[in-house]
Amino acid sequence: MKSVKKLSLLMVIAAVMVIAAACGGGTSTDKNTAKNEPAKQTKELSGQLVLSGSTALQPLASAAAEQFMNKNPKVSIQVNGGGSGTGLSQVAQGAVQIGNSDVFAEEKKIEGLVDNKVAVVGMTAAVNPKVGIKDIKKADLIKVFTGKITNWKELGGPDQKITLVNRPDSSGTRAVFNKFALDGATPAEGITEDASNTVKKIISETPGAIGYLALSYFTDDSVTAMSIDGVKATPENIQSGKFPVWAYEHMYTKGEPTELEKAFLDYMTSDEVQTNILPKQGYLPVTKMQVERDATGKVTNK
Repeated sequence: MKSVKKLSLLMVIAAVMVIAAACGGGTSTDKNTAKNEPAKQTKELSGQLVLSGSTALQPLASAAAEQFMNKNPKVSIQVNGGGSGTGLSQVAQGAVQIGNSDVFAEEKKIEGLVDNKVAVVGMTAAVNPKVGIKDIKKADLIKVFTGKITNWKELGGPDQKITLVNRPDSSGTRAVFNKFALDGATPAEGITEDASNTVKKIISETPGAIGYLALSYFTDDSVTAMSIDGVKATPENIQSGKFPVWAYEHMYTKGEPTELEKAFLDYMTSDEVQTNILPKQGYLPVTKMQVERDATGKVTNK
């Protein structure tokens, strides 16, 4: 009898162990299934961004915005020009989400903005190709833009009146060119245009015209990029600091960026933009600069 009871007890224990094992196996399977599940997708971006400011940065910002919108169909990005001063003032006022600028906000005495350096742009004098002069001494360049030299024959060119094409005071390109190409000299009166594209068009169509453009606008032979003191405005010369007329391209936000603003700013500094889009548009990566510059214009080696 005892043997029968003992056998029955063993059978009950065995049955309990089988059930427990089955339950344990089920739990283990659930855990494995959870581990093998794909990670949750990040929240789909949506919304609108309006950028304004630097026309020197506009080609790069527009190209990057187009690619960003292709990747994020629910996002709309509008890139306007107007000059660096306009971009800085509009973002400070909250009229736009991002203000594009060739100059530091400190130079315009604007506070409360967060700086994002997305690229470096070189700038140089742009002249009508028929002038036939491709290199100019810095001292002569200053004389040309301050009205002390008014005919190209004084520099070995044709007997042709020099027509100056300037940007308005709000232009970051003007500020950078005046500071580093003209040593702070104030340009003489000439034609004044808000947009770099318009400046390029006028120079290409006006005999004897000279102005200044970011290197991103020298995409064809309609205008000639001038060397200064025998130094060409090449990426290598800019990166080494040998060619002095360059600036950071800033994208400012009012305070810390929102989720969408940060996503776009991160994209601007991503490998896709910095390696592919940026060089094709005539800009340089900040990371490849061998020198750096502060808001006062002081340059130091990295």
